[in-house]
Amino acid sequence: MMDMHFNECVLAGRVVVVVEKADLGELNFSLCYLPTAGRLTVTIIKATNLKAMDLTGFSDPYVKASLMCEGRRLKKRKTSIKKNTLNPTYNEALVFDIPQDSMEHVSITLAVMDYDCIGHNEVIGMCQVGSNADAPGRDHWAEMLANPRKPIEHWHQLVEEKTLNIYINKNPPARDKPSIVVESVHSD
Repeated sequence: MMDMHFNECVLAGRVVVVVEKADLGELNFSLCYLPTAGRLTVTIIKATNLKAMDLTGFSDPYVKASLMCEGRRLKKRKTSIKKNTLNPTYNEALVFDIPQDSMEHVSITLAVMDYDCIGHNEVIGMCQVGSNADAPGRDHWAEMLANPRKPIEHWHQLVEEKTLNIYINKNPPARDKPSIVVESVHSD
């Protein structure tokens, strides 16, 4: 069963219930960009209050970070899997090599996934940071760019995959931007 947040408003003597959004949990991570090295470090710190995806009432969560440009995934990195928990702690660094002149054209999509040994892994919730992201993700990205070489830590509310995709499709990147080729010595 999905937890929902409700707001009650009294309108013309009648109580109106407004459904805000599903409570999928929150993800805490930091962003740190080293301009001279062209290196972005996304440190996944922890997640809290994740939605239970397994029959046990828990999940087996891990975080998948994807470097995106013009709707295409260029690179991906994953954390380890934390078994039977809704409040995992990771403290794991995911590193992407991105040239400084490409930083305004890319974004990072973070998906908190539930690992299943049988069947397919399921998305618990997602968030995105980058110049084209919604307000919290855009603000986090801008603060990171304004403070090079300093880890900038924020909490992000997780949203459903379809909600994030709707936002991304509403804000397509301009097509006059150059395609970006990111080479990395780091393994996928």
